[in-house]
Amino acid sequence: MPDPPYRRIVSSVQARIAAGELRAGDRMPSIRRVAEDWGVAVATATKAMAILRDAGLLETRVGSGTVVSARAGQRRRETGEPAPGREQLIRTAIRIADAEGLDAVSMRRLGTELGVGPMSLYRQVAGKDELVARMADAVFGERELPDPGPDGWRAKLELVSRLLWQLTQRHHWLPRVISFTRPLLLPNAMAYTEWTLRALDGLGLSAATRAREAIILPALVITTAMSRAAEIEAEQDTGETFDLWWLARENRTSELLHSGAFPLLATIPHDVVADLDGLFEHALARHLDGLATTLP
Repeated sequence: MPDPPYRRIVSSVQARIAAGELRAGDRMPSIRRVAEDWGVAVATATKAMAILRDAGLLETRVGSGTVVSARAGQRRRETGEPAPGREQLIRTAIRIADAEGLDAVSMRRLGTELGVGPMSLYRQVAGKDELVARMADAVFGERELPDPGPDGWRAKLELVSRLLWQLTQRHHWLPRVISFTRPLLLPNAMAYTEWTLRALDGLGLSAATRAREAIILPALVITTAMSRAAEIEAEQDTGETFDLWWLARENRTSELLHSGAFPLLATIPHDVVADLDGLFEHALARHLDGLATTLP
């Protein structure tokens, strides 16, 4: 099976750099010119240039556009380098994302971690989008869903929701990957949806209602989990913990809450606001209470 067009472009540029035909600082043609020369769509040429840039072979310079990276000439040829297995690549990427966030995952970083040239990793995945999808699928497959699970539809829905909540707490980047309008076709993630639909089967609900429930329940989990993920990322970016953030705003908070303009807000305990586990459990329970009232 021939390589897709973008990979042929990448391989050609990589070979020219390795052979010395393209040297550090040499200017690359525009995306449109690459598309014309290779007879491909602009999107294909853009993807090829992005892969080369992510691998550190190209860089963007003000006033010069895209040029061969100064480090490109120092790189060893990758044609003979053994590529790590796909599972090792995915597990390494998950470890980096868990510790530093999804933005820290790049082919260049993975190449450094695995001791290979970044370009060799493209033998395992087409790019970061495919890598992230495989990371998410691996995470969803970490724990097998019980069969048949606990008795009763409510116990089943509580179980699957809490399992997803636990996944998002172990892998804080996961909520950023999940989309309900453009879902990734991941077998292990789809198993969660199938399990949820099976829990709702036989309750007398319409197919449309079952489908909406299978979307709403994980959306409830993901929305709450995104708050914790955002807090972790903010702490990593600023070095300021949640408690320190609130402490720095204590005077302003006290001023507003004791102004008399917000008497009900002033009665809310601080620990309730910070308890995302409690918020998740409350939202899940109230949602299932509401669902119970609609059952025939």
